[in-house]
Parts: sequence; C-alpha cells; structure tokens
Amino acid sequence: MCLAAGVACGGGERSAGTAAKAEVPAGMPHGDHSPHHGGIVMMKGDLHYEVILDAAGRYRLYFTDAGRADLPASTAANASITILRPGAAPEGIALRIDEAGESWIGQGAPVADPNKTTARVSYTLRGEEPYWIDLPFTLKESAEEHSGR
Repeated sequence: MCLAAGVACGGGERSAGTAAKAEVPAGMPHGDHSPHHGGIVMMKGDLHYEVILDAAGRYRLYFTDAGRADLPASTAANASITILRPGAAPEGIALRIDEAGESWIGQGAPVADPNKTTARVSYTLRGEEPYWIDLPFTLKESAEEHSGR
C-alpha cells in the first residue's frame, strides 16, 4: 500500500521491521523507523511520532527525535484522536499525558469495523500551527501485509 510505505518519512522510506534497523547505526538521524511500542511510526519534519490505535478503543501517542531517542509527551500539546466511523458521528478523544510523562493516552468506544474506520491524529508543537493527519485504522496491518509479513 502506497500510503503505508509513503508517508512515514520525507523521502518515502518506511521500515516495517528489524531488517532496516540492523543496516543503520543506532541513533543515526532517520535511520530507525521501526515501532518501539507496537504502533505506526510517522514523521513531521525531524520529529517522529508513534500512534497506537487499538480496536478496543485504547490509544497512545509517543514522540521521539530524529535519532529515535524518546522525548517527553510534553513535547506536544493539545493531543487528540478523532475516530471517524462510517454512518456515525465523529468520536473526539482528548488525550492526556500518562503518569510517567512518556506518552499521551486516551480511551474511546471500541471500533467494530476497523477496515472502514479512520483515525485523525492531531497535536500542536510549540510555536507551530496545529498539525493533524488522517490514518486508516488498519494502517499497521496494511504495512505488514505490504512488507511480506
């Protein structure tokens, strides 16, 4: 799927597994795009963010720098996920920073049909306009199928 392969990094590269990780020295900018928490890794400039979309309605958002070193959740503000289901009103989920300060977390209603559901992930970085992106709820599964897993 082009979406899964094309939006993760500026150059259209996306590593979905450990093979690419082994080829690049640890900490090299943009050398590691593997999920550290089981989600999908995307980028905004040099900032990596990992989104975990769970059909049970549990959501997480992590941030890392260009070399994939963990950043505190407070790197961003106003994080939210809006679940867009066919034939239903959008479900807005305001995320909150977890007790450890490592990620943004939120809980919503279970997703009955992930294949027809979209998640709008949004947050604000200091001094920038709010950022958002719509992701197919099943992006992770699509990326794994595309990579031959």
